[in-house]
Amino acid sequence: VQLQAYGGGLVQAGGSLRLSCAASGRTFSIYRMGWFRQAPGKEREFVARINWEWGTALYADFVEGRFTISRDNAKNTVYLQVNSLKPEDTAVYYCAAGRTSLGSGYSPSRYDYWGQGTQVTVSS
Repeated sequence: VQLQAYGGGLVQAGGSLRLSCAASGRTFSIYRMGWFRQAPGKEREFVARINWEWGTALYADFVEGRFTISRDNAKNTVYLQVNSLKPEDTAVYYCAAGRTSLGSGYSPSRYDYWGQGTQVTVSS
């Protein structure tokens, strides 16, 4: 499975972006897809994940209703709509795909494939 993430950019605080992640290859093996982010000097952290078949979603606490993860199975694409952005949301955002149903999907170890990341920069 190959993942291509795009849609990042520079926005002002309070702005919005829509991140996309297109999957190709053996997509039938995907159980869930997730978004993680990594800010400079910090560890990669979970943002959101979605079950590929049923569309059930799970979010990190810091999202506080500002982000929405969704998927389009026909296009093999997962989206992350990010609203009300804050400077602390600045990070490289990575999409990931996992084949296992084990765990809730918070841990990067549950994902087998990773995209290259897309930079989100929020100015104050």
